[in-house]
Amino acid sequence: MPAFAWLLLASICVILILIGLNAILKKTGWEKHHQQKIFFATTTAILLWTALILLLSYKGFFSDFRKMPPRPALVILLPLPIIMSIAFSKAGTQLLRSAPTHWLIWMQSFRIIVELLLLLAFVSGKIPIQMTFEGRNFDILTGILALPAGYLLARKKNFAVKFAIVFNITGILLLLNILVIAVLSMPTPIRYFMNEPSNALVAQFPFILLPGVLVPIAYTMHIFSLRQLLTKQSILSSS
Repeated sequence: MPAFAWLLLASICVILILIGLNAILKKTGWEKHHQQKIFFATTTAILLWTALILLLSYKGFFSDFRKMPPRPALVILLPLPIIMSIAFSKAGTQLLRSAPTHWLIWMQSFRIIVELLLLLAFVSGKIPIQMTFEGRNFDILTGILALPAGYLLARKKNFAVKFAIVFNITGILLLLNILVIAVLSMPTPIRYFMNEPSNALVAQFPFILLPGVLVPIAYTMHIFSLRQLLTKQSILSSS
């Protein structure tokens, strides 16, 4: 069940993102052919990336912790330059202007499920306690706070944009916290947390979806949301 749950959660998140992208593309006013091209390219890239990391994890590629940096950490970082380039590109900026601000925030609520699945993995003796909210992982707060933050944006409250900016910054810091803990709990030469079990589960099939898909989704939503909100704030200030 836990393995299936990670597959299901990642699939639902990807589907929701693609549905949202399709809806946003329709609001841009771009030619239909251009919309279809972007949607097809995005879908293909996500599916190929997911298939690649699943295949490599099945072959045991990510379970080799002898070299630095740890391979599961690499799959977290590799999508980042692409996400940053999209966020600050002309097309990306126009897409973000067409996207409802609360969509990107509400998407972060999936992190509640992530934390519950991590707790289940700890109870099953698969990961160390510091990876859960019973230990040093407080990322569940991001998922919980996403609900009121998105609601305030949807209702267009006066302070909603500032609150959402603070929410995104807090969410990034909480994400960085658990990522550092996760790396320092892996069976590598720089391991700091020596309690067992080590954090080796995330290198296995299909749990590689956590660092390889779900974490990139989390920081992508933060980056896109901050870019969107700060742009909006700048426009309001100059008007």
